[in-house]
Amino acid sequence: MNWPKLISPKTFAKDDRGAIVVEFGIVMPVMILLLALTVESARLMWSYQSVISGVRDAGRYLARVTPADICVSGGSVAGLTTTLKDIVEQDIGGNALFPANVTVNSVTPSFSCVAGTYRVSPAPVGQVSANVTIQFPMGNVLALFGNGISSVTTDVADASRIFGQ
Repeated sequence: MNWPKLISPKTFAKDDRGAIVVEFGIVMPVMILLLALTVESARLMWSYQSVISGVRDAGRYLARVTPADICVSGGSVAGLTTTLKDIVEQDIGGNALFPANVTVNSVTPSFSCVAGTYRVSPAPVGQVSANVTIQFPMGNVLALFGNGISSVTTDVADASRIFGQ
């Protein structure tokens, strides 16, 4: 029977077989964390930019359908809330603009009458505000490395001069 040869502590300390596996085990969690951070940052920026575009489109719509004399005649833009929410969430064909991890919680239209800065005074300026929650699919991976974040809720607003119909 062949018994393995005993290795002295001095020989064992000089042997570097398997060192790559140990180094890989130390570096791999850091690489996974960096990958998760990169992917989540890119998804966050893409989702946020999509929300900004949707709110801008809704603001342009509000500026075109609201009567230009709303400051003089009075009125409200609250009736446009559902239409503006659809504009923020969907493209012209009715398809969803956002991935499933982006939720538009609310869309709020408003207007104010600004005196002195436009050709007409007071000039109506419409504003569309959207409250949005963005979920992070890899939030659980980030939680392995400490206090992970699973979602971000933010407000996005856009204002534009009301020109009317």
